[in-house]
Amino acid sequence: MVIDPTARRTDGEAVRIARDVLCAAPGEATVCVLEGPQALTRVLSRRRGRRLVIVGDDGALLRTVRLLHHNGELGTSRLAMVPVGPGPTVAVAHALGVPTDAVAASRTVLTGTDRRLDVLTDDAGGVVLGPLGIPAPRARSAGATALWWRTVHRPRQRLRVEADGRVLVDVDRPVAGVSVRAADGLAEVVVRPRQAGADVSARAVSVTVSGPGFSYRADAVDQGPTRARTWTVLPGALRLTVPAQGAGRPRGR
Repeated sequence: MVIDPTARRTDGEAVRIARDVLCAAPGEATVCVLEGPQALTRVLSRRRGRRLVIVGDDGALLRTVRLLHHNGELGTSRLAMVPVGPGPTVAVAHALGVPTDAVAASRTVLTGTDRRLDVLTDDAGGVVLGPLGIPAPRARSAGATALWWRTVHRPRQRLRVEADGRVLVDVDRPVAGVSVRAADGLAEVVVRPRQAGADVSARAVSVTVSGPGFSYRADAVDQGPTRARTWTVLPGALRLTVPAQGAGRPRGR
């Protein structure tokens, strides 16, 4: 069990519940409280194939996933999570099907089932677990997890969007926004035109967006500006423990 220090400061009671429930279960449980920027690296190097249980918010989950991906160990690592933090800070975990209640999440660690989830990786070493949107919105809409950029202010974007090398839109046609997500083994990209007209969509292994500096939001974090980024889907790369059938319905991607 890896306890993120922010979780202890945010909700010590939830951390205590997770520790009590998991340590009382049969078998050996090792508790690690992260201290310092290199602590997670050391924990991962010593885990010897054991399942990682992350106690913390989405940031803690994403840091762990990125490090495992960097080490080439994401696809072979079992992850579970007890989300700790206010609703917006655990929205990614909730969307992936993890209960956000400390008791329910701790029990899920013990009785749940492993679920294989597609992720997006980018050419800068990043990993995206949920949908991403271009541009990064100036205001957030509550509860939106998919084409959320429809409801926010949208400056005109001049972008070139390619799906497996096929041009969906070029810089001569301004767009209102672009959404990309991993779905059923492929990256699903949707381009919404600036003027009236139908959305342009495609499914591909990789999606490249380029043009004048643009920002994007991925897993509730704003990124950029950048002039180009390529996202590639990794099917089933994240192995995450979620409630077993009948114990709570995981949310779909």
